[in-house]
Amino acid sequence: MLDFNSRPKQGDISDKFLQYIDAAMQEKNKQQTPRNYVGVSMIGASCERQVQYGYLNTPKDKGKEFSGVTLRKFGAGHYFEDDTAELIQAAGFELKTIKPDGSQFGFSTLDGKFAGHVDGVFTSGPDFLKYPALWEHKATGNKSFNKHKKEQLAIANRIYAAQVALYQAYLDLTDNPAVFTVRNTDTQELHFELVPFNAPLAQEMSDRAVKIIQATEAQEQLPRNAKSKDHFECKWCDFQERCWND
Repeated sequence: MLDFNSRPKQGDISDKFLQYIDAAMQEKNKQQTPRNYVGVSMIGASCERQVQYGYLNTPKDKGKEFSGVTLRKFGAGHYFEDDTAELIQAAGFELKTIKPDGSQFGFSTLDGKFAGHVDGVFTSGPDFLKYPALWEHKATGNKSFNKHKKEQLAIANRIYAAQVALYQAYLDLTDNPAVFTVRNTDTQELHFELVPFNAPLAQEMSDRAVKIIQATEAQEQLPRNAKSKDHFECKWCDFQERCWND
């Protein structure tokens, strides 16, 4: 005889689903081919040793592996990027997000040891914008979104600013300002900023990539960016324990 009073509680059902979903997502993430190059997405981080750890595919500290929630946020970021691109294209802009062969726009240099992929390139459209222009898109929560609305990119986020400058330089898109787009994942508000080419920043970050690659090949460990393990940036670093025990 069936016991209809023995059904799991709603909270238990949610936990069970998430247990299986998160485990599957984390396993899929582990199976991805690791990068073998210094990526533009992290070259602007304040700590060179952190970038070096990433270049070496150093395992993260225990407990700092990507959680299911974080992986879902990454997935949502890709969705919002595609959706924003469709909105822009529907508004009459020619925005190219992939090449005719289906590959991403990007660059690779230093024998493939320094590389990055861009979100898109504006090629034509309404005449208030100059073409061609780099397009870079980010999806953020409300706090970060408001920071970007209040401040220019160079102040709001140095990592993103470095990305834009390098992409402009290596894709030869320096004549016209880049279009930097931020989407508020809480409210779906969009913010657009025109970012003129920052040649000094592009050169600084390019030189930094060379430094990191050369130091790594010489088996030289780069210095930390802080004097204490308790520095606020160290607390968020995936390699905090490893770094301070090396």
